[in-house]
Amino acid sequence: MPEHLNISISDIIHRLKLSCQIPDVVKAITSQKIITEAAQEANIEVTEAELQAEGDKLRLEKKLVTAKDTWAWLDKHHLSVRDFEELVYNSLISKKLANYLFSAQVEKFFYDNRIDYDAAVTYEVIFENRDLALELFYALEEGETTFPEIARLYIQDIELRRTYGYQGIRHRKDFRPEIAAAIFASSPPGILKPITTPKGVYLVWVEEIIQPELDDNLREKIISELFANWLKQQVEAMVMNIQLDLDTNLQSQEQLVKQV
Repeated sequence: MPEHLNISISDIIHRLKLSCQIPDVVKAITSQKIITEAAQEANIEVTEAELQAEGDKLRLEKKLVTAKDTWAWLDKHHLSVRDFEELVYNSLISKKLANYLFSAQVEKFFYDNRIDYDAAVTYEVIFENRDLALELFYALEEGETTFPEIARLYIQDIELRRTYGYQGIRHRKDFRPEIAAAIFASSPPGILKPITTPKGVYLVWVEEIIQPELDDNLREKIISELFANWLKQQVEAMVMNIQLDLDTNLQSQEQLVKQV
């Protein structure tokens, strides 16, 4: 078996084709071209200080603490320093374009869609038998058992059982519609009457309902969502001419050189 292996550009493209990743790559290329052109049309510029700050943020995200870490990461991903600078620039220009396009729309969008940002902290156990779920529901109401006791007895997944069926903080859209309707009409903390769904009968303890506030994190999230939807529409409307036959193109160029 050879100790060294040569991998060409055509090998990489062929591998991307076989692994069905070409559509994602094409989408990424198209998205960046659209962002760059839109930013130029909007006369969006970046300063050296902004690039430096964005570069530091990227290094922090990648845990590139030392120069050695950075060089090792660049080498692993076959990136030059210039490539890294382009990566930082693309990230920054994307954020600045998103703010340019949608920062003025955030408040209206939030208040028009405020219900979508309602969140709840819940615990749940799923049963196949509604009668059993009802029996346990009434036992809870009578104080004959507790939700953690039910979770320990009826949750099969070990990790989920250890947290008593804890679901974390979830937004309205993350719940099934019939479950969301019951949760956000409740007065926590408390248990909901069993809810029958195609996936089973849900016994849900609602710990807390969190009313949304338009803070900096949510503002950034809304801008990102609006920008992502806009970019998706732009990509879908784009007519793309994709050329992947690298070997054929190279052969044609070689034949042309010979003819000349």
